[in-house]
Amino acid sequence: MSAQAPYATLSPDRVLDAVAATGLQPDGRLLALNSYENRVYQIGLDDGTFVVAKFYRPQRWSDAAIAEEHAFAQELAGAELPVVAPLAFDGETLLRHDGFRHALYPRRGGRAPPLESREHLEWVGRLLARMHHVGARTSFAQRGAIDPETFVARPAQAVSHSSLLPARLHDRYARAVETVAQAIAARLDAVGPVASIRLHGDCHPGNLLWTDAGPHFVDLDDARMGPAVQDLWMLAADEAALDALLEGYAQFRDFDPRERALIPALRAMRQVHWAGWIAARWHDPAFPAAFPFAAEPRWWEEHIDDLHEAADALA
Repeated sequence: MSAQAPYATLSPDRVLDAVAATGLQPDGRLLALNSYENRVYQIGLDDGTFVVAKFYRPQRWSDAAIAEEHAFAQELAGAELPVVAPLAFDGETLLRHDGFRHALYPRRGGRAPPLESREHLEWVGRLLARMHHVGARTSFAQRGAIDPETFVARPAQAVSHSSLLPARLHDRYARAVETVAQAIAARLDAVGPVASIRLHGDCHPGNLLWTDAGPHFVDLDDARMGPAVQDLWMLAADEAALDALLEGYAQFRDFDPRERALIPALRAMRQVHWAGWIAARWHDPAFPAAFPFAAEPRWWEEHIDDLHEAADALA
């Protein structure tokens, strides 16, 4: 397995063999699903049903950290929350085959969430409050937190060490990151300490699917410790939408209103992290194909301008 191309040997046959090794019977139908950090496939079974196989990116998470993700998903599902949890085989959810770590999930389809409706936003807010009630029971020991070190310092270092960033922009990028990092730190200090709980961590509309029965959450791969508002702000298109989410949320759990002031800092951290994520993964052939704009100097110029705008907004 090459560190430069970690999925080069993950052939369709190997994927099907990994599923068959659990005792399930694949019928040969295999569909690659939209995922870049990991590799995810929908697999048809002989009985007409489907499972979803998720192959973890090597060296990203430790076994213990993945076990925490799985246990959290199972805890949420056990609390009758609409979260897709991994399947267990002989009591194990983290599986291994031919050097790859993977997990199998029941397939739960759905469509894009109708978040234009206040009724639906309140519904999602109630579910998130119940999820956070479970998340606050204990802490992650292995999965880290949503903090400036993880979401600013490390991704910025990945960009600085990447050939994607043109040499003439290195100093400008460094100044932009320093400026936004200082603005983020000032905002965090101004808000003060807030409760840190186990979160979905990447709760954007793409990880919330809707069916006739209502919403369900998928993909806890970025579950971390952090403030409750992290799971709310990406689902809110504007302040009115956030108000609706919080109205539903308040029916099941108290929300610290100071956390609303964290949103610009969390948004800025996500901007820095996203560019660093692309830079750190550029050796994976899927990334140049999916994000060709990152090879263009103009995009990095715009990213630097965006970071300064984010710092100005925080100030």
